[in-house]
Amino acid sequence: MRVLFVSSEIYPLAKTGGLADVSAALPKALAALGVDMHLLLPGYPKAIESAASKSVAVDFADFMGAGPMRLISARTPDTGLPIWLVDCASLFRRSGGPYQDEEGRDWLDNAQRFALFSHVAARLSLGQLLENWHADLVHTNDWPAGLVPAILAEGQGQRPATVFTIHNLAYQGLFPADLYPQLGLPDATFNPDGLEFYGKISFLKAGIHYSDRLTTVSPTYAREILTAEYGCGLEGLLQRRAQDLIGILNGADYEIWDPTTDIHLPANFSLRNIAGKRACKTALQKELGLEADWEAALVVYISRITDQKMADVVAAALPELVEIGAQCALLGNGARHLEEQFELAACRYPRRIALRIGYEEPLAHRLLAGGDILLHPARFEPCGLTQLYAMRYGTLPVVRSTGGLCDTVVEASDGSLNRRPATGFTFESANGADMLRCLERALALYRQPLAWRKVQRQAMAQDFGWEDPARRYLALYQSLVPQPVATAKAVANDPISESAAQ
Repeated sequence: MRVLFVSSEIYPLAKTGGLADVSAALPKALAALGVDMHLLLPGYPKAIESAASKSVAVDFADFMGAGPMRLISARTPDTGLPIWLVDCASLFRRSGGPYQDEEGRDWLDNAQRFALFSHVAARLSLGQLLENWHADLVHTNDWPAGLVPAILAEGQGQRPATVFTIHNLAYQGLFPADLYPQLGLPDATFNPDGLEFYGKISFLKAGIHYSDRLTTVSPTYAREILTAEYGCGLEGLLQRRAQDLIGILNGADYEIWDPTTDIHLPANFSLRNIAGKRACKTALQKELGLEADWEAALVVYISRITDQKMADVVAAALPELVEIGAQCALLGNGARHLEEQFELAACRYPRRIALRIGYEEPLAHRLLAGGDILLHPARFEPCGLTQLYAMRYGTLPVVRSTGGLCDTVVEASDGSLNRRPATGFTFESANGADMLRCLERALALYRQPLAWRKVQRQAMAQDFGWEDPARRYLALYQSLVPQPVATAKAVANDPISESAAQ
């Protein structure tokens, strides 16, 4: 089965968040199951620079009025999977990030950028760009690839099957209606039953409406987005498509996130021999200028600094956390007014709070290895990956019970009725009082070394690897693309759910 996996981020070529990690790890896991995976990514400067075995597969003097465009054939530098890069200099060769400039402002031509990207994906999958390659199935991800299913559905003749994964419903790719003529789509698709969303163009709605099947990244989030509270205005459409919506929990790539082999750590450690974690904590305190206090619980926060991640609540709680004896190490970037609140707290408590604005992958590894508690709250969270990584590193997560956080973290309080092994701490309401009470429970357990070590061992023993999610995706693919009987038997004992409710 030939699958074209289309994403605007793929680690290590481009990353702003968890989408990049998933877009690297899931294709790798599917390839290990025998799927012929090919990736497609915009030709950002770093991506072109970092990709291996590059050659020009297709060269256009002008593509959709955007000027010269090349399709570069390459390999990912870490997994060696085949990847095509859409090298359109006028749209993708620029400083800044995939969606924003260096000042954090959205690129004004994002609609045109990702429309062109989607047209390349559609034409490539149909065999219109390369003579000897077409796709049996196209798997698209989030709003930047949302137009691909619409382009394919509105075309003529046989087309590949389509799967669209919603990684975060809040990011919808909304653009003014007057840009529609520039997107290369039929006029008939701009209506309430197509791409139109309250007078605007919605790339995300296109993916939801036109794809053969929909997935999202945890079972709980799949149920939540059918409600008005979490549906972001699209709950009606999602309810109509509920039988085509499946929640498949994301996995963790333990070849990258494993303290036993992690190259970014000053000392490695494992479930059976955790001694190196203390060395990691001591080195981290020194690196960040924190007090060399082994007994103080080190609370780490690795996140986008946004309202979704409750950054406003975290910033307000930092002084109280320090007052009750914790140290805090914070890594992330986002809304400038929230960053300033973090900066004020770090200035007020220079030896108890350390802050790094931005994102540094090696530092994220060291924070998870040296920390004791991961503070990872959210007003909503489709899945979350950081809490999965943290558990493997013996850093117990404090999370709000929503979305994938609810599916992955089991409360450790005394009297918990959970039948699964406790692995962290959870709270219900998105407010500072509930979060602080949860942190106090965590700190109380931290002061009981034997009880803490038991929960820590249980967290480190969890297996959130990609093998099971990949088999569920393979079953989904095969439900859309009939395969020979011998191939079908490989997944006969691993049926997928037929709806989000299951």
